[in-house]
Amino acid sequence: MTAPARLLLADDHALVRRGVRLILDTEQDLTVVAEAADGAEAVAQARDQDIDLAILDIAMPRQTGLQAARELARLRPNLRTLMLTMYDNEQYFFEALKAGASGYVLKSVADRDLVEACRAALRDEPFIYPGAETTLIRTYLDRARRGDPLPDRPITEREEEILKLVAEGHTSKEIGDLFFISAKTVERHRANLLQKLGLRDRLELTR
Repeated sequence: MTAPARLLLADDHALVRRGVRLILDTEQDLTVVAEAADGAEAVAQARDQDIDLAILDIAMPRQTGLQAARELARLRPNLRTLMLTMYDNEQYFFEALKAGASGYVLKSVADRDLVEACRAALRDEPFIYPGAETTLIRTYLDRARRGDPLPDRPITEREEEILKLVAEGHTSKEIGDLFFISAKTVERHRANLLQKLGLRDRLELTR
């Protein structure tokens, strides 16, 4: 018998992690060997441990699942990632694909789809939850026929990371320490965000 695939499970709700782990650990070919409560912790765990697949919640503190997936794609290109989310959202789906995720699974049907999605990702095959497949592919093909690109990101990935931390109430010094940059550089990123998004102050930025 081959060894089971080693999985990392990242979600900021311990109860969700426990439920998902129960689903996965009953399968002989899958085993959860690491857990994380936010995107930054997930990146650190995947960097330091022998992980085959990272299952990432989209909405997490410090770093979102999308941000973590992008960073993992750079750090460990051979690591497979799956997005686990409550959001049945077309834009999130396309962002997940752009971030390098192999699949997109809704929490509401995780008991039905997650094991299959994990196995597909480990085979290097994409997984799209069945209810969204037709709509998403039709939308993508319609855009392609019209020659429309996918929507451009209004801000850079680093600006998005800083925006999230600002919204969570972190100071410029705390954010600078997290990214190994100066507080002055953080302030410059914040000023760029205000200009790009047409906002006046930190309060509007946070909202």
